[in-house]
This record gives sequence, structure tokens and C-alpha cells, in this order.
Amino acid sequence: MRNKEAAARHHRLIYLLSVAQRRLQRWMAARPENEVTPVQAGLLFILGKQDGILMGEAGAALDLGPAGISGLVDRTAAAKLVERRADSEDGRAWRVWLTPKGRTVLAQAKAGAAEINAALTEGFTSAEIDIVARWLTSIQDKFPRSSNEQPSDEHQGAEP
Repeated sequence: MRNKEAAARHHRLIYLLSVAQRRLQRWMAARPENEVTPVQAGLLFILGKQDGILMGEAGAALDLGPAGISGLVDRTAAAKLVERRADSEDGRAWRVWLTPKGRTVLAQAKAGAAEINAALTEGFTSAEIDIVARWLTSIQDKFPRSSNEQPSDEHQGAEP
């Protein structure tokens, strides 16, 4: 009996999470009104909260390593949405700043994210969404980006 109960409760969470993430990313990327990719929007959201952030800090907030954040900043700068400037105190460090066009696209991305979040939460109570958000956040603590990271109580989101 116990195995049948366990099988009945098996929700295939890894599969469901993976498929949901891929479908949402593809759907968002295919929207014709989107001027940026979802990860570029994430960078804009971070800069909207803290313009002039160090590239490493932006990478950490987006769960990207040095190569990933460098490529992202390069692509986003090529679109004239951000600019990279040397840090005034550390010549080896770079800061990322929103451009005027980046601020406009950020406002559009925020509106788009609000629409998507409304669609994602439709049919669920606030309490249910709180549980889902808590569960998704717990994954970051249970499975840190690298083996030398320690679990954290602090979570930085890239979305409003």
C-alpha cells in the first residue's frame, strides 16, 4: 500500500519544472513586442534597481558566471540598452549602466512581465502562489550554483 501511496504522490517535479521553464522561455522570446530576450530583461530589471552595478554582482543576481555576464552585457550593449564603464576605484572592474533606450525598454519589459505574471498566477490564490514561490526559492538554497556556495537567506530577483 505504501508504495502505491508514494506513486500516487509522485508529481514528476523535475520534468514538470523543466518543461514549464522551456515553454515559458520560448513563449516569451516569440512575443513580437519583445525587444529583448528574457535574460536581457533580467539585466535591465537589475539595473532598474541598482544602475551602475558591478558586472560580477549583476552576474551573481542572474546566476551567471563571468563568461555568461560578459556575453550578456556585450549583446545588450550592442543593442544600445546598456553601457559598460570602468569602475572609478578598481581599474580591473566594470560597471553596467542603463542607456536612455534601455530605460524605455525596461518600462516595456516591466509591463510585459506584469502581464505574464498575471497569466501565471491566474486561477491560484495568493496563498498558493506564496507556496510555489517559496518552493522555487528553496531550490536555489538546496542546489547552490557551485559546490563552495553556502545556502543563503537572501534572494535577489530579476523580475518585478
